[in-house]
This record gives sequence, C-alpha cells and structure tokens, in this order.
Amino acid sequence: MAKIVTMGEIMLRLSTPGYEKFIQADSFDVNYGGGEANVAVSLANYGHNAYFVTKVPKNPIGDCAVASLRKYNVNTEFIAKGGERLGIYFLETGASMRASNVVYDRAHSSIAEATASDFDFDAIFDGADWFHFTGITPALSDGAAELTEAALKAAKAKGITVSVDLNFRKKLWTSEKAQKVMTNLMQYVDVCIGNEEDAEKVLGFKPSGTDVTSGELELAGYQDIFKQMIDKFGFKYVVSSLRESYSASDNGWSACIYDGKEFYHSRKYNVRIVDRVGGGDSFAAGLICGLIDGKNMKDALEFGVAASALKHTIPGDYNLVTRADVETLVGGDASGRVQR
Repeated sequence: MAKIVTMGEIMLRLSTPGYEKFIQADSFDVNYGGGEANVAVSLANYGHNAYFVTKVPKNPIGDCAVASLRKYNVNTEFIAKGGERLGIYFLETGASMRASNVVYDRAHSSIAEATASDFDFDAIFDGADWFHFTGITPALSDGAAELTEAALKAAKAKGITVSVDLNFRKKLWTSEKAQKVMTNLMQYVDVCIGNEEDAEKVLGFKPSGTDVTSGELELAGYQDIFKQMIDKFGFKYVVSSLRESYSASDNGWSACIYDGKEFYHSRKYNVRIVDRVGGGDSFAAGLICGLIDGKNMKDALEFGVAASALKHTIPGDYNLVTRADVETLVGGDASGRVQR
C-alpha cells in the first residue's frame, strides 16, 4: 500500500449532546479531529500507510489526541511535542432549518506556533507517494503558512504528488489574505479539491448560475472555472464537491472532476445527515485512495463521493467506513438494510 503524508492541526472537539443548543448544554461530548487528521484516518482504514504530521502539547490532552489517531492505525511517529495548548472547537449540531454552529478556541495552539525546525521533512517524506494539506493550516498563523510551504517544497523536491483541499474558513482569515497566501502555494499542487465557496474565496474563481442554498447547480459554470484554474496553475485534476443544502438535515451530495480534457459529474446521493463535520475530508480521502489505487478519474470520484455520503451518517470527525462499505454503495446498494 502507498505511503501518504498529511499535515495539519488536530483539535479537541466538544459537541453539545444530540441537537442541543449551546445554552441548553450541561455537558459536552468529546471527540478529536481536524481536516488533515480526518483524511489520514480514512486512508488508514482503507489499508494505506497513512502518516499524520503535527505538533501537540506535551500533556495528557495532547496524548489523547495522538491516541485517537493510533486507534485507527495512523502513523504518528513524526508528531512533535511542545507548545502551550491543543486547539479546541465547540460544535452545536443543527437540524432542519436551524444551521449548525462552530466556535473556535484555537489561537496560539502548538501547531500554529510550530516551525520547520520541529520536523525532519527529509525523513517524513522518505518513500512517500502522496502529500495532502488543506487551506486551514496556513490560515492558523503566518508561521503555519511558512511551515506549510516548507513542507510543500520538501515534498516536491522528492517528486511526491501533492493535493490540497482549499477549505476556506471565514472565522480564521479573510478572503483577501487567503488568496494572497494560497495563490502562492498552488505552484506545488497537482490535485486541487474544494467547493464553490472555496474556489471563490481562496482563489477568486466563481462558477456562474450556482446557488447552493437554493439547491441550484449549473455544471457548465464549474467546467469553465476548472479550465481557468488548470490554465493558471497547471493542476492535473481540479475537483469540486457539490453540496445542495435543502436543510441542515438533508443534503444532495455529488462531485465533479476535470483533467483538462474531460469533465465528469458523479452520481448524486440524497443524504439524511447525522454529522456533516468531516464530510469534505472523507471525500478528499476517498478520491486520493481511488487515484493512488490506480482507478481512472471517474471511478476515483465515485469512490470519494460514496465514502463521503457514508461519513455523513457517522458521528464524530472521522470516517470509519471500510473499503467494502464504500464499494457496496458504489455498486448500487443504498438500502441500509440490517446486515445479519
């Protein structure tokens, strides 16, 4: 199996029980997760040799975060220890017409204040086939942006395929800052993944005729901006997840991909959501798995969309489905019948 490296922040997630609002909650449910960590867990579940690189505080909470990765066979040998704190986020899960809400408490986290000297990138990328990062990590701090570029330079020096999930987070930085930082990092990227908001806020490309809040998607607009993105940055693939938000509880979920010659739109799943956090990460991981397994881009995309549709039914950040689970859904069995 392939060696795949991801780098970013893992956080402590504190969620209100069930669908309670923050003001109702007398306790929080505890999970761990974060964009690149979620991708690593998925890839490890599919049997790949997944490495997660980060920095966590040298205390019991940092140890718990690392243990949550080890539980699912993610390699943690290159996680640095030090700094002041593990980032936290609070989650209030929405339902029907009430949106979910996230509150971050992650300023000055260990990874936000890490530097390239904390990591041996030559050893980290030794024998690696793929490196994945997201737009969340460089948004954490100027130092984290510099760290991300250092990792990217090391990966490309070894000829490693690089993917990015653009993942714009308006609570972390402005669109103007995102475009300035991320446009520079695109020179190292082979596979660009995002959605319509990411493309607009992070790279300045907006598909015409699309309004996800009303469930309207104009695929021709995506093909047009995908072509522009490949022309500008030289990506091998541009990929977008397509979320049609009927409500906080029910979404349409599909994706599209373009390789400079052919544009393909996947099957659409109508999903009743249990937990949508990590949905995009599970899609990225499924796509990476498909591509690195040697699937053609259409089959890789279908694997990623099916994997992510399943993630929406699982509480927590991590997608804990197996290859067999995904392949069953790709094969057309969406019945949800009890397996006895």
